[in-house]
Amino acid sequence: MNVGYVVIIPHYNDSARLGRCLDALRAQDRAGVDVVVVDNGSTEPLDQAKAANPDVRFVTEPGKGAARARNRGVAESRAEAIIFLDADCVPQPDWLAAARRAAGSADIVGGAIDVFDETPPPRSGAEAFETVFAFNYKDYIERKGFSVTANLVTTRTVFEAVGPFTNGLSEDAEWCFRARAMGYRLALDEGMRVAHPTRSNWPALVRKWRRIVREMYALHRQAHPGPTGRLLWFARALAMAASWLPHLPKILFSPRLNGAGERLRGAATLIRLRLVRSWWMLRQVAGSEI
Repeated sequence: MNVGYVVIIPHYNDSARLGRCLDALRAQDRAGVDVVVVDNGSTEPLDQAKAANPDVRFVTEPGKGAARARNRGVAESRAEAIIFLDADCVPQPDWLAAARRAAGSADIVGGAIDVFDETPPPRSGAEAFETVFAFNYKDYIERKGFSVTANLVTTRTVFEAVGPFTNGLSEDAEWCFRARAMGYRLALDEGMRVAHPTRSNWPALVRKWRRIVREMYALHRQAHPGPTGRLLWFARALAMAASWLPHLPKILFSPRLNGAGERLRGAATLIRLRLVRSWWMLRQVAGSEI
């Protein structure tokens, strides 16, 4: 088989969602497509996923971190077109066809990410918050200059020129910034769509944002070392504490939420999360772990 494309899926202890992701891929035309699942040393068994997907390659990357898993997937493959997908995402029925069309249309192409709930209504505060604010992919790509690697296409030529993802940073943003600094072009293709589940509760939301704040601070320190960088982060921490106010109308009047209960729970989560993030950022300036 002439393999011109590879889909790389990092995975760690999320076998049910991985199975759902692979089910959605299996229903699509995969001629000429190599699918590689890079497991990060899960303790959950993958026997069921392997049995249901005999044509998917499963490799193990013992070094922890999605960045290392994605780098391993690139190293384990030879296809020129590289397509990144996350194990907890559900690619839409025409996603692979759209990714094929997107490959080569720009140096880096980011796709659309919709969100859905895995629990029955009404939404929790975390679900309401994520329904409104999670994965603002258009803003990421068109204004901030990066695409998340949950739905991203590039080429091996570009990847090898830019270099691997850097573990411990916001690796998707850092890699895209590095690529754009080298002159590579980033584009949005909304025809390339995946769906991602909302975090169902406060502890899940905290785990997500604690990781993101750590990675963002590491990226900030790389760009702004020394006392000036700490001062800038301190200012951002103070701004974060007040940032819920201009965003409050967006959640209170969102047409995506149903009823006053979801809106109020979402608003409470917005305020709580922004204050917690501010506290974490201040602790980082003081040299404490979060």
